Amino acid sequence: MTHSLSPVQVSAPGRKPVITREDILAAALKLVGPQRSVSSLSLREVAREAGIAPNSFYRHFHDMDELAVALIELAGRSLRDIIGAARRRARTDASVVRSSIEVFVAQLRSDDRLLHILLREGNVGSDAFKQAVERQLTFFEEELTHDLIRLARAERTGLYEPALTAKAITRLVFAIGATGMDLPDERQAELTEQLIQMVRMIVTGTQTLAAQDKAQVAR
Repeated sequence: MTHSLSPVQVSAPGRKPVITREDILAAALKLVGPQRSVSSLSLREVAREAGIAPNSFYRHFHDMDELAVALIELAGRSLRDIIGAARRRARTDASVVRSSIEVFVAQLRSDDRLLHILLREGNVGSDAFKQAVERQLTFFEEELTHDLIRLARAERTGLYEPALTAKAITRLVFAIGATGMDLPDERQAELTEQLIQMVRMIVTGTQTLAAQDKAQVAR
């Protein structure tokens, strides 16, 4: 079962007497996807999809770059909410890894396009887009760091360089996710299990390094 990332409602085509920022975001979201990046959109396309005159666009966004950054920020917030909720429900390292990865991979297959924006614009977008994606990845890392520390304390396991561990996990998952966007649905389970094993290797490694540091201090 997939989760819906987008908090905006996609509106029907046709000119509207009143248009909101959310309407424009929803219109742009309908136009992007696995084979279409934000950077390829034109202002006229988005305006037509939103049902507004092109000039009305400027009441809400300075230009298309500002719209793209807003989409990236929306994608980051929404995905962090979904994955963060999955992590908080988990009680062990193993369940945190599995629930988080399952939610992430499910988003690759969902009807929402926000995760695709995060994965694609970090590689092919403008410098402004890449910086926006980088900020979102940093937010992911900060939240994951707190959860890793929480679990390590609860289970009394070691944790070596929590922030670096969170960064390694985040960058790995997003890099693999970017290559998995175009995989057929039947390979979703395979991708999920591979990612789970990779992340567990990182977690095991950080616990081992922490145990070695502790042993050295005890000598």
